[in-house]
Amino acid sequence: MLKNTATKLDFSLLTKKEPEKRLLLRIQEKAGRGEGGRITVRHQGGGVKRLYRIIDFGQEKINIKGSISAFEYDPYRNAFIALIKYDDGDKRYVIAPQGLKIGDEVICQESAPSKIGNRMKLKNIQVGSQVFNIEIEPGRGGKLAKSAGSSARLLASEGKYVQLEMPSGEVREILQECFATVGSVSRPEYKYIKLGKAGRTRYRGIRPTVRGTAMNAVDHPHGGGEGKTPIGLKYPKTPWGKIARGVKTRRRGWTDKFILQRRKKKN
Repeated sequence: MLKNTATKLDFSLLTKKEPEKRLLLRIQEKAGRGEGGRITVRHQGGGVKRLYRIIDFGQEKINIKGSISAFEYDPYRNAFIALIKYDDGDKRYVIAPQGLKIGDEVICQESAPSKIGNRMKLKNIQVGSQVFNIEIEPGRGGKLAKSAGSSARLLASEGKYVQLEMPSGEVREILQECFATVGSVSRPEYKYIKLGKAGRTRYRGIRPTVRGTAMNAVDHPHGGGEGKTPIGLKYPKTPWGKIARGVKTRRRGWTDKFILQRRKKKN
């Protein structure tokens, strides 16, 4: 029987330096509790102290060249981040693209060379390219494809929209005037990481999850009984008595009308 051994994390790409103090922010931890001190979001609490890095998801430094001066770890996200030093002397954090090195130049402008790390409007990106940090509304900053190793593929350009195949396999239309970054997000190996022990999960602020059948009847609809007794219900329920399986949980959003092909369900 194979043991669930922990995966050793590879941080060899990162630069050995302190993070930029001007781009750090302390966020008040809620520990899953509301104003009255009662648990409102289960399985949250504890975790190591951490500082939030202010990331530029939009086009605040448009038409200004910059070069990558460092790659850093971000405790609030699974991808690495890159510190860019611009020609005007300003420094900003961005999501690090896969394949760039320290010293490489990047730029954000309406039309730029189709090079990894450059950010431009979708209408000026070559069909078939991989893109990430994609806007949904012009000027609102990137919202899609921002996690480790993710990217969307530009399938076609038609009228005022382009068609993108998302990481999930969903195909949707996005306005051509929206910005996106060429390439894919760094750290694609993240999905293979195994934490290996409960302690590493607690470091992340995730508290244990207990089965409903292991609880008392007063605490969960599945609770009560002796030993491994069945739940005694026609179908599983949530702790609040709602149907747990086979029910649509996705709320309809205003962007649903732009979905051309739904993602394929896993067997």
